[in-house]
Amino acid sequence: MATVQTKLFQESTEELISGSEAVGIACALADVDVITAYPIRPYDTVMQYVARLKADGAFDCDFIVAESEHSQFEIVKHASAVGARTFSGSSGVGWFYAFEALTVTAGLRMPVVAMVGNRALDDPGAFGVEHNDALAVRDLGWMLYWVATAQEALDTALLAWRVAEDPRILLPFALSCDGSFLTHSQAIVQVPSQDQVKRFLPDYHRGTLQLHPDNPITIAPQVNEDWLMEIRRQTDDAMRRTSDVIIEAYEEFKEEFGRGDPSPFIEEYMCEDAEIILVGMGTLAMPTRVAVRRMREAGKKVGFLRVKFFRPFATEELQKALGGAKAVAVIDRDYSYGSPSYGGVLFHELRSTLYPLDERPLMLNFIAGLGGREVMVRDVNEIVETTQKAIDTGKIDQVTSWVAVRE
Repeated sequence: MATVQTKLFQESTEELISGSEAVGIACALADVDVITAYPIRPYDTVMQYVARLKADGAFDCDFIVAESEHSQFEIVKHASAVGARTFSGSSGVGWFYAFEALTVTAGLRMPVVAMVGNRALDDPGAFGVEHNDALAVRDLGWMLYWVATAQEALDTALLAWRVAEDPRILLPFALSCDGSFLTHSQAIVQVPSQDQVKRFLPDYHRGTLQLHPDNPITIAPQVNEDWLMEIRRQTDDAMRRTSDVIIEAYEEFKEEFGRGDPSPFIEEYMCEDAEIILVGMGTLAMPTRVAVRRMREAGKKVGFLRVKFFRPFATEELQKALGGAKAVAVIDRDYSYGSPSYGGVLFHELRSTLYPLDERPLMLNFIAGLGGREVMVRDVNEIVETTQKAIDTGKIDQVTSWVAVRE
């Protein structure tokens, strides 16, 4: 393995790896200084791979096994404050156990990059994917991205450090990878050379914000009502700048590595003339694309749109992409108990996004694939049939439906 990995970094190669291994390789290529670990499935496979890279001499970093999820995120937060490039991660309730640290990481403007191996929240426990774990930080100042493939996991990790560490931003970045479907499934991945990554990803510099004996500054002061609103607005200003910085970095990524979608924020599949557009995040893309292709062959005008960045939310781009459809069917791999229409988180974000349009498509919500349950092509067919009925009758009988649930 050491020979393979050493060669990997000298030149661009093709590797059969999982999504977790792809993120581990990205850590090595990015020359991350401090990585912390505390095992919880399914994210822990990335830490196992990083440990192997370090043991084989292919990657040199401070690799710290912490005594809890909370501690591991406290460590990378403080390491980031002194100018170290950092990486950590967790899953499910482990991500929640670190919530205090996750909150202050964003509040302190520390560009920590983290992987969330999406899994169901306990209890009852499940190894499989749900999105509620990562979504918990959506309002705190974290950038949030949902990955669909192992290739995208590697590429977006490199993009994450580039954007998060930009002096105009300095906000943390969560890379959400669907448990099992992505974290443990292998695919062919184009791995760039170390030289390519060095050209794309500059060193991390905090400037006058770096904590150092020669630069005595206060970190995390108690400001109360005197300055809290001003600091919150500064963070809001930084989040507002993320879209332009992401576009700038994404264009440079495509130029350096020769791959990438037209948009860094969304992926459209057969949406140009679609009357029904299905919307989802993460690995849901695979079965949905298959279903859409078959429907197109049958003459049905159906498309699929994948939301990649959940924060920042590409409001104007989504309005343009979805505004011309007759109906939008949002497939949520999450839930929001007691919310309007008892719908999912993504659904509510999109309904809010499309509300200002003069002519709005019908909007339906479908909760599917919780706990790692497969979303089958037949499930997508059922979703389209329900949505088509709403178009034909001009009436939505039930805004939110749970898909493939036993009675």
